Formats: sequence, C-alpha cells, structure tokens
Amino acid sequence: MTGRAMNAASSSSGKWRDLRLRLLSAAVMAPLALACLYEGRLFWAVLMGIAALGISVEWVRLCGAKERAWPGSGVPLFTLLGGGIAVAHHVITGLIVLLIGGALIVWLGRAARHPLTLGAGVPYLGACLLTLIWLRYDPVVGRANVLFLVISVWASDIGAYLAGRLIGGPKLAPSISPGKTWSGAVGGVVAAMGTGLAIAPVLHSGPAIGALWVACLIAVVSQGGDLLESGLKRRFGVKDSGTLIPGHGGLLDRLDGLLTAAPVVAVLAALLGRGVAVWQ
Repeated sequence: MTGRAMNAASSSSGKWRDLRLRLLSAAVMAPLALACLYEGRLFWAVLMGIAALGISVEWVRLCGAKERAWPGSGVPLFTLLGGGIAVAHHVITGLIVLLIGGALIVWLGRAARHPLTLGAGVPYLGACLLTLIWLRYDPVVGRANVLFLVISVWASDIGAYLAGRLIGGPKLAPSISPGKTWSGAVGGVVAAMGTGLAIAPVLHSGPAIGALWVACLIAVVSQGGDLLESGLKRRFGVKDSGTLIPGHGGLLDRLDGLLTAAPVVAVLAALLGRGVAVWQ
C-alpha cells in the first residue's frame, strides 16, 4: 500500500473512530431515558434532577470555577433548589429562585473568571430542564410530546453526523465549530422531519402532517443549541464539557440540543393547550 493510500485509509477510519463509542453510549443511555419517560412523571422528574446535578457541575467546570467552592457551588445548589420548588407545584416561586440564584452568583462571585456566564447557567439550565418535566406532566399527551421531542433531536443528531461525514462540504460555522458542515445541518433537518412524520401517528392518533414543520423547528433549534455550547467551549478553551459519556464527552455535550429545543416545544404545547399533541 502506498503512503497516499495509507493516509487516505487512516483519514477515513479517523472520520468514524468515535462512531462505535457513540453507539455503545446510546445503547446504555437511551433505554434508561425511555424507561423513566414511560414509567411515569415521578421517574422522569427524578431523572431530570440527576441530569440537572450533572449538567450544572459541568457548567461550573466549563466556566473555570470549582463546584465545591463559592461561587461555583451555587450553580448546582440554586438549580436543584429552584427546580425542586417548581416541581412541587410552586412554579413561579421556583423560577424566581432560579433568577435570584443566578443574580447572586453574578453579584457575589465577581472575583470568578466568568461570573456572568456562571450565573446565567442557573436560570438557563433550570428553566430548560423544567420545561422537559412540565411537558411530561400532561396526563394525556405528556409521554407522546416528550418522545416526539427527544426522538426528533436524536434523529437530527444522527442525520447531521452521517451527512457531515459522508458528504462533507462547506463549513457551517468554522469560527465556532470547525467540524460542522452545511450538509450535516441539512441532513439533520431532513432526518428529523422524516422521523417526526413517521413516529407521530404511532405516538398519538390524529393528523400527522404538522409533524414535518414541528420536527424541522426542533432540528433547527437543537442545532443552534449545539452551536451555542460549541461557542462557549471555544471561548473558554475547553474541548468537551466532561468525560462521562464515551464518544460524546459530558452530559452537556449530549443534551445541549435537547435543552434548547425543549422550551420551544413547551411554548407550542402551552399555545395549543393541555391534552393536544404539539404537531396537531
């Protein structure tokens, strides 16, 4: 084999070197998440609480602070406190706690490296995770709406990953995330739309054509969330938010798109009213 051929083979294998790790991680995480979602609201809320703890700690480290010392310790503290109060049917009070907690971190933690970003993590992460809980708490279509959201985000991630590596082409935002391409972005949207249209009638009876544009919206917003986190990591000189998930990095790396898409779907659900699937 010539040197050029060997380099080509090495480049090709490098493109897919993390695929097996991604698949193995998904094989562990997906059944757990789906089981909690299926079993009921309490199981899902507990899972979101665990996710809130892990993600808030990663946010602290991303900002260059320590989670066991102030002001870093305030991020998981206020995120869990505000979220817990909101889940206990005191939503407004819980949201106020998230806002006040974030403001206190910014004000009292001025000596930290990035106090504004650090404090902003409390209302941002807390509110995004609360919308996932609120969506599931709909007694009629809660499970269907969250499943549609989660599966659409997964489909977008997979479609973007495959299209980006198979097609390549111009970079989407080279200054923020050099690995992302326009072909990957389009592939993610197409994959989400096709998947959304396919699963909508399975999840809930009724018209499914609206699933196309809702899945498209979810894909676009989730990819925006991915870029947002990539921008933060680049700004702070961090490759991954953590090392918990092989092939992905941290929880925040895995859930960034879902976190940003959840509030959008929650707004749709609120506009349509309880008991109505978000694509109908």
